Amino acid sequence: MFPRMFTSIPKLPSRQNSIEKFSMYMTVENNKGYSTIKWKTEPQMHFNIELYKSRHYKFASLVNQDDNGKGLVQFFLDMAFNDRPPKEDWEPETRVQKAWEHLSAYCEESCYRAAVTVWKDDTSKSWEEYIFLSRCFIYSATKFRQILAKYNSNDSSVDTYVTGVLIKNIKDSAAVAKFSKWRLLHKKSYKELKEALLRAGRYEPEISRFLLARKYFKQVYQMNKIQNPAKITGQKWQEPDSADFAEAANYYNAQMLLPCVPHEVALGGNITGEQLKANMEICIAALQNYPKSITPRFSLEALTETGRQVESNESLEILSQDLLTSSEVEDSRENQEIIVKRTEPALQEQLLDLKVEQQEILLLYYGFELNQKQIADRFQVTQGAIAHRLKTIEIKLLKTLYGLSKPTEWVSQYVAVWLNRNYQAPVYSDLIHVALVEAVKKLEPQEQELLRLAYGQKLDEQEIAKLLGIALSEILDVLRKTKAKLEAALINSIDTMINKYLQLWLTKVAKAVIKLAYDKLEILQIQQTELSTINTVLKESLTIWHSEKS
Repeated sequence: MFPRMFTSIPKLPSRQNSIEKFSMYMTVENNKGYSTIKWKTEPQMHFNIELYKSRHYKFASLVNQDDNGKGLVQFFLDMAFNDRPPKEDWEPETRVQKAWEHLSAYCEESCYRAAVTVWKDDTSKSWEEYIFLSRCFIYSATKFRQILAKYNSNDSSVDTYVTGVLIKNIKDSAAVAKFSKWRLLHKKSYKELKEALLRAGRYEPEISRFLLARKYFKQVYQMNKIQNPAKITGQKWQEPDSADFAEAANYYNAQMLLPCVPHEVALGGNITGEQLKANMEICIAALQNYPKSITPRFSLEALTETGRQVESNESLEILSQDLLTSSEVEDSRENQEIIVKRTEPALQEQLLDLKVEQQEILLLYYGFELNQKQIADRFQVTQGAIAHRLKTIEIKLLKTLYGLSKPTEWVSQYVAVWLNRNYQAPVYSDLIHVALVEAVKKLEPQEQELLRLAYGQKLDEQEIAKLLGIALSEILDVLRKTKAKLEAALINSIDTMINKYLQLWLTKVAKAVIKLAYDKLEILQIQQTELSTINTVLKESLTIWHSEKS
């Protein structure tokens, strides 16, 4: 059975008063491997609350009411939807927008409660991802307006209402609980299940046994549950019971006597109903977790090796070279040069295909070096919205880089070749070699000793087993898991280098086009921080980019 990626959700601390409820947002922090949730004040929202408290009599009385912010919610709803009460001279011109921001901040707790509820039912995704999905709804002006437009204060509190809506929306967005996990197991093809098991770190003959067990489970489940006359059309697929698993195990065991059964399957012997159930749960977990992210998954052990192994301060040119020089196990100089030449044009093409607003954000962030809050103020959105847009752009560009380097095609083989060729004398100028050397240093003493004997002294597994007085099967298992750890180190190294390369490349490109715009406009350095100057240069920079596209 796969271990859960997360075993518990951090407790959400309380916001102490009405001012905090409408001016603070959640942050997730990591401390020594443990995640904690904290509240952080948004200064402009806090200032706005204090302004109304000091200038608006009704608002001040609502702040002091012990009603969990219910009165203030209605106050901001009236302002957000109806622009009421009538605007006074001291109020900001953007008061309606700020009302929405205060309501979003208030609903942060609903985001947490909705995420917790969904995660308890389905842990195939992390609780952070569920919180992220819920916040996408409350920080999207259109979606949040649609949600609150249907709110009726006579039916429930806004907290209860928004939490319920977010639970449904999260499930829809993440495809949670739409289908039974047994439907997933039944519907997936032989090829898909085999691929999922491979990516989950399962090996032969285990995979063949799982596939055969699934075959007979499907037959039994089809007859007993799917085609059962008592099943209502459209109803969620039923849970199989112990009798179903026992019957499927009997069919599986009967096949052991047939000559057509693969040798590796026959050697596994008979299984019980409980064992077959455990095997099916493993298959389900593999299907639920594949594919999970941009970074490829090579083995279960590799997945558990989290954290970054490489932190490089190398230049853009070195990162560009080392990102791609290992893309062929045989280290073909010709192939390296081809991929290096394809990298920048491919990224440039993606960059020019972005929306104008996305290009503006990149220029402001990487070129003018404005922070996310400054950019958010410019676009009149929240800082979280800008962070999300930047992440969306970067993921699109990262996919281009992953597609060029094709790590899924070479990482596993690269580790095997590296151990055979370079274990004793790695090339320290290659960042990937350095990552593997550092990973070896972090292995357990027994694992390091096995590598020394297998790849340093070139002993085979049987000789090592005899020398150490350990069973051959244990030697093979430790070596397999050790290679998986090295794969994980290489995956993390690739991930780090690709992200580092992208950040440096975006900075280089954005600053270059802005410098060109300054030169064309003949703007002096002393003028470059003025707002009007930034607007002019930004417009000229976009014109330069668009001219390159045409």
